[in-house]
Amino acid sequence: MLIESFVVGRLQANCYAIGDEQSREVLIIDPGDNAPELLDRFRELKLRVTGVLATHSHLDHTGGLHELLEGLPEAEFYMHRDDYAGIAQQAPSAPAWYGHEVTPPREPDRYVDHGDTIEVGSVSLGILHCPGHTPGHICVRGDGAVFTGDVLFQGSIGRSDFPGSDGAALLASIRDHLLTLPDETTVYSGHGPATTIEQERRHNPFLRQL
Repeated sequence: MLIESFVVGRLQANCYAIGDEQSREVLIIDPGDNAPELLDRFRELKLRVTGVLATHSHLDHTGGLHELLEGLPEAEFYMHRDDYAGIAQQAPSAPAWYGHEVTPPREPDRYVDHGDTIEVGSVSLGILHCPGHTPGHICVRGDGAVFTGDVLFQGSIGRSDFPGSDGAALLASIRDHLLTLPDETTVYSGHGPATTIEQERRHNPFLRQL
C-alpha cells in the first residue's frame, strides 16, 4: 500500500495519503492545515486523490478540509456523522488557538461508520468507529496498517477532557478495535512517530489496565 505522510499546522498533525501504488489513487486522511502546500505536493508526487477523510472534528485535523476539497472537486469527502457538526462549532475559536480562521467544509458526500469500507483503486480500507476522544472518531485500517487519529499514539492515548470526550469509551475503543488487530500492524497516529500494536500492548503505560 502506498503511504505518504505530511506534518501540517501549528500543532504538527500528521496528514496521510494512502492507497494504490500502481494507479497512484489515494485517500487523504486529516488535512489539518497547509492545504495549498498539500495540493502542490500531491501534484509533485503524481497522486490521484479520489477521497478525503477526517478522523474527527478537531481543527488540527480538519482545518484544511475546505480549501483542499475546493482544490479537489472530484474527490469524495468522508466523515462520521457524529463529528461533522463539531467543525463549525469550533471554527469561531480558530484564530485564538489555531492561528488563523477556518472555513468549515461542505457536508460529507458519505457518512461512514464502523464496518464500512472505502475502495481506493485495488486497496480496500476498513472503518473502525472508535469514540472517546470525540463521539464520532474513526480509525482506518488496511494492508497491515491502522491510522488512529487521536485515539492511540506511541506511548500515549488521546485526551478525554474535551467536551464530548469519554475516557471509558476511549479505552473500550482501543481494547475492542485496536488491540484486537495483529501485533505486527503498524500504527500511524495523528501526531508523532509510527509504532505497532505489539509495542503499544507491551509498553504503553495508559493501556496497562486493559
